[in-house]
Amino acid sequence: MPDKPLTVLTYAASASLAAVALVYFFNPNQFIDGDSSTSSASTRKKGIVGLVNPANDCFINSVLQSLAGLGDLRLYLIREVHRRQLDDASIYTTVPEKDDQGKDVDVAKLVRLQGGAVTQGLKLMLDQLNERPIYKKTISAHNFIAVLEHAFDSKISRVQQDAQELLQLVAERLSEEYHAGKRARQRHKQGQRDSVGEYDTTGRLEDAQEPERDTLNVSAVASQLLAPISATEESTTEDEEGFPLEGQTEARVECQHCRFIPRATPTDFVMLNLMVPQKGATTLNECFDAHFKTEYIDDYKCDKCRLDHAIETLEEELEFTKSQEQQDFIQSKIDRVRRALETDPEKPPQRVQLPDIKHAPKRKVARHVQITKFPKVLVIHLSRSMYDPSSYSQKNSAKLSFPERLPIGGILNRKNYRLLGLVTHKGTHNSGHYETFRRQHLYPPTSRPHVKNPAGPYSASVTPAVSHQPSPQMSGSVLTTPVKANGRSSLSPAERPSFSSTPSPAASTKSISPPSSIATPGSAATGKDAMPPQKTKHFSLPVTRDQPTAILSPPVEAKPDEPAFARYSASLDLSRFKRKKRKTTSDRWWRISDEKIKECNTADVLAMQRDVYMLFYEMERSDAIDL
Repeated sequence: MPDKPLTVLTYAASASLAAVALVYFFNPNQFIDGDSSTSSASTRKKGIVGLVNPANDCFINSVLQSLAGLGDLRLYLIREVHRRQLDDASIYTTVPEKDDQGKDVDVAKLVRLQGGAVTQGLKLMLDQLNERPIYKKTISAHNFIAVLEHAFDSKISRVQQDAQELLQLVAERLSEEYHAGKRARQRHKQGQRDSVGEYDTTGRLEDAQEPERDTLNVSAVASQLLAPISATEESTTEDEEGFPLEGQTEARVECQHCRFIPRATPTDFVMLNLMVPQKGATTLNECFDAHFKTEYIDDYKCDKCRLDHAIETLEEELEFTKSQEQQDFIQSKIDRVRRALETDPEKPPQRVQLPDIKHAPKRKVARHVQITKFPKVLVIHLSRSMYDPSSYSQKNSAKLSFPERLPIGGILNRKNYRLLGLVTHKGTHNSGHYETFRRQHLYPPTSRPHVKNPAGPYSASVTPAVSHQPSPQMSGSVLTTPVKANGRSSLSPAERPSFSSTPSPAASTKSISPPSSIATPGSAATGKDAMPPQKTKHFSLPVTRDQPTAILSPPVEAKPDEPAFARYSASLDLSRFKRKKRKTTSDRWWRISDEKIKECNTADVLAMQRDVYMLFYEMERSDAIDL
């Protein structure tokens, strides 16, 4: 008897374990493996595609998932791929013998760049990652890796690579393919213009040899027809939207002695590299200030100060020269140096030997970097490496707070960016794991905003012009209402027709009755010449049982100088036809770790201060829709 309760408990525990095992066997992801935030019905319907990680591919997966959430990049890829498909194939297979600098061209490399293989491969990859599967779906990045390996003729190692280096490699390759394709299209257009010019010259020579022949100059007509087309093509090429990740910076140097600022050379970039300071906590603004701060450099040879020094040296030489011929020669050199000093100090004067640069004065200059061309997609790399000569490199684990909306630029060129994604790294400097955070949003490719009426097609605003087409349900007395050129009725407020919502006793309809008498424009309302009263004519609108009876509101009082159609529309209740505004849920994000995908919010994203590694900001636009 003492063992009977123990036996019952044993049987009960066995039955419970068996029940749990059955549930897990038939539906393993519902209660045990699933998460409350990732196993809901809405998440399963609006999930995204994951990427497998067979051999340390988390650095590749994190980069691809981050790029998949950039709308401007996807639009660029679609435009470039379709442009190469629609254009003639010979445009991108023709290679010049020399480049712009007169150097020999690597034919095989330039053909691959003009073909845009990496652009096409990345577009296919991002299209697959932006599918909305009903259930969990996982794909492999092997096809895109094969495209990269074929483009660079090398293998990508799987041994703990850096995600920033891979993104730098892909972005620079996309930029090179864009510029190579752009130059190929420009050469093709220039060749067409040259062929038209040769045809024009040949036609003119033939006309000069046969002056008596009265024929149509086809070349002149062709030139006139192609002139606006070429101008349009040039303006289109200048206004063409380039690679969205590409921007430009300029490093300006100012001499603190003469205040001369030489011409700055623009530098293209696809990623901003910011150093994280070695302290406990910092902000993204501090990293920007450290990168774009003004730094002072000593022992700098200023071009203008060198010319001033040359003038001083020549004047001293002129004082000790007694020969008139030698004085004239030195004075001519001084004049040339002064002319160069006034026009362009960076360009030394011709036929004048300046003093040795070793004897030029050394000045202190101020150098600062500024962004001159803001990219549509701003990629920020936060360098967390700490290099110590006495030991190995370490990771800087300082907390870095970053905003959701980032303003960049000065007062006159302010640009606002919105956070769309980030890549985090957990681990040490030599090993770890990458994760991606993507904002849940879409870009409608066929959206057309209403220019005249922002409220949409179901708004209660009226048509600005009166329809002159008569309605078949209205009587002849109403149809003969005179209308002025500006769309307003010429009748007085008392003579305009009105709607009545009083039900007729004869039938269950709502009658709309015009006024009892309508006077002609030339007659008076009173006197002998006044028209006799006419019988009232009614026209009815049938109302069924299924139709709501409150569609017409009580009659609206007439106002002076108010058209009749405005009173008709005001009497209609169109509130039920208005489009309902969709609630924006911009707080929803995806947290992606290879094939594992979870949902999170903006607070969770902004809390990744210790592990944030790369940030993806996109210039704010109005047609982005959050899921």
